[in-house]
Amino acid sequence: MSYVRTFLPWIVFAVVPSAQWQWGALAGLLAAVAVIVQQRRAGAGFDALIMEAGSAVFFAVLAAVAFADPHSAVHAYSAALSSATLALIAGGSLAAGKPFTLGIAKRTTPREVWGLRPFLRINAVITAVWTAAFAVTAGALGALAHAGHGHSTTATLVQVAGFAVPMLFTVRYVAAAQAKAGR
Repeated sequence: MSYVRTFLPWIVFAVVPSAQWQWGALAGLLAAVAVIVQQRRAGAGFDALIMEAGSAVFFAVLAAVAFADPHSAVHAYSAALSSATLALIAGGSLAAGKPFTLGIAKRTTPREVWGLRPFLRINAVITAVWTAAFAVTAGALGALAHAGHGHSTTATLVQVAGFAVPMLFTVRYVAAAQAKAGR
């Protein structure tokens, strides 16, 4: 459930019809802000809201561009830009030594494991996989947009795979790590 909450702004943006992309960007921004507020009230620190904060910034910029010029060329590449932004946020969190998945994992993991090397390593690996998936998705969506198929069924399938593959990896990798640790 935590990953769904983390990526809720992107899901909201994806379900709004492409022709109303400015409203999708605004809805994504509102969802990001709502998630941040809800999580802060629940006690989450900003270090646990890296993806959410980055999402809010992205959607604020995208909404500004989309409302300023609804026919902007940015529209055709908005899906690719979304995935590229996710790759930058995830990769940046990894480079900063604060993998974005740590904040999610800490919500369901006992505090005594948070500083342990295996826990940190698992989250670094998971974040690296998410980063790679987002980067590959961005490249594929950029190529589709360049070919004039940015809002096609193929593009939708690429976007879904860009979330489903790392999600499946995360679930299986965590399960394998827990089995190995004897939990």
